[in-house]
Amino acid sequence: MFSDKARIIIRSGKGGDGHVSFRREKYVPDGGPDGGDGGDGGSVIFEVDKGLNTLTEYRHRRKFAAESGQEGGKHNCHGKKGQDIILKVPEGTVIREALSGKVIADMSGENQHFLVLRGGRGGAGNQHFATSTMQAPQYARPGKPAQELEVILELKVIADVGLVGFPNVGKSTLLSRVTNAQPKIANYHFTTLSPNLGVVDLGDDGFVIADIPGLIKGASEGVGLGLDFLRHIERTKVIIHMVDAASVEGCDPVEDIHAINKELVAYNPELAGRPQVIAANKIDAIWDKESDPVGRIRREFEPEGVKVFAISAVSGEGVEALLYHVKELLDATDREPTVFEPEFFPEFMAAGEEELAFTVSRSTKEANTYLVEGPRVEKMLGYTNLESEKGFAFFQKFLKDTGILKELEDAGIQEGDTVQVCNLSFIYYK
Repeated sequence: MFSDKARIIIRSGKGGDGHVSFRREKYVPDGGPDGGDGGDGGSVIFEVDKGLNTLTEYRHRRKFAAESGQEGGKHNCHGKKGQDIILKVPEGTVIREALSGKVIADMSGENQHFLVLRGGRGGAGNQHFATSTMQAPQYARPGKPAQELEVILELKVIADVGLVGFPNVGKSTLLSRVTNAQPKIANYHFTTLSPNLGVVDLGDDGFVIADIPGLIKGASEGVGLGLDFLRHIERTKVIIHMVDAASVEGCDPVEDIHAINKELVAYNPELAGRPQVIAANKIDAIWDKESDPVGRIRREFEPEGVKVFAISAVSGEGVEALLYHVKELLDATDREPTVFEPEFFPEFMAAGEEELAFTVSRSTKEANTYLVEGPRVEKMLGYTNLESEKGFAFFQKFLKDTGILKELEDAGIQEGDTVQVCNLSFIYYK
């Protein structure tokens, strides 16, 4: 069975404890401390495997743990580092924190290898605690604890074009005609159980198209497999609505298109703004030519700027014109794949207060300039794409939630002043 969602528990390795021991050698009766440091715990790493296209591996096993670091030994021996665990996922997998639903990482684009949970740091052996007044320390530092996190893995396929429509309107037939995909084709009232991907070759250029299954009325409310598959359309740039213009099954194509749009918008309102085109399929099966069902669809939707193409996925009639129009719509959009911005940072869970500290101060070199510095701010900027609208919105929310904005206001910042955050400068607006 196709699997595009999984809920698992991941755990990093605990850091090994530092060791307490003393030199005991012949002719050295009072040797100093020689306890070694503990090894760091293993980390949990997610990695894209382009040979995978499902999350089936995570359906039957729920817990995944890295190895803990070994304790330090005598004679200054350092404990062995715990082995990392590398979890392979298909490209397009979004990792979310289970409780909040916030995005930890999107395994897409350049993000092919991502460390989610870092192993605990190994503890220091007693050799580090010797002083002039304490020459035989009887203690060592324990290793840092492991981190555990429940996460949700969601596969959102990466395609330029999403092909949507109710079951049995001919989506699989069209996909098999225009791409190298080989979906199972049959006259079923049920739905395909997995998204089918194919590459449309238009000579000098082409695009990736995905048959998005699971669309039935009520899909956005969780009816049937709707929610399991609607997520796949979130990355697409152009949407093709496919309907049965001949009403072979007795359905009204105009009502079907309105119903599909309703499901898409209910799932994600942003989908309403995506470029769309309608493929009125099965024109070879229209027996009453005078009824002109394609003309009725055009009168309903073309005034809204949605072009309608009469096609036959079986014979190929009208298909080429449809594909070239889709290519024009794609050329007018940003073809970079949609990548979801991170919103949750697991490394903050285990960090001590000293690691999360930040400072807000007024610059002594530049007038009306305030400086924000600290490890937590640097980590956040390292994960966030400030050039994207969502990334910058997250950055603003971060400043508010951490109390940085309040400290800036307490320090006397005024509208129009400059805020410098780790070598990046922003103008402050209330």
